[in-house]
Amino acid sequence: VQLQASGGGLVQPGGSLRLSCVASGFTLDLYGIGWLRQAPGKERETIACISAEDSSTLYAESVKGRFTISRDNPKNTMYLQMNSLKPEDTAVYYCATQSSLSAPYDLWGQGTLVTVSS
Repeated sequence: VQLQASGGGLVQPGGSLRLSCVASGFTLDLYGIGWLRQAPGKERETIACISAEDSSTLYAESVKGRFTISRDNPKNTMYLQMNSLKPEDTAVYYCATQSSLSAPYDLWGQGTLVTVSS
């Protein structure tokens, strides 16, 4: 049972990246999913999630309108499409799953580094 994240890299301000997270050993669509990030010297924050209860999406104000979370159930994969990237989006990004919106994230991917710089 694991999550494998990929897609990070170096991108210029204003650019785009798509992060992927493949689930193995379990069925991803039975769970809520989230993308979290941790920037250097800052606390980890949840930036986007899809709830287990009703598949509604929630975004942090800092990424609303720029980032889109989604999942492809046949591929057992979740995505984070990131557009209009800013230097302050530089962080290690993690995918994670939770059994319900009120439950903690209890399965984590390994993290993928996104660097936004010119």
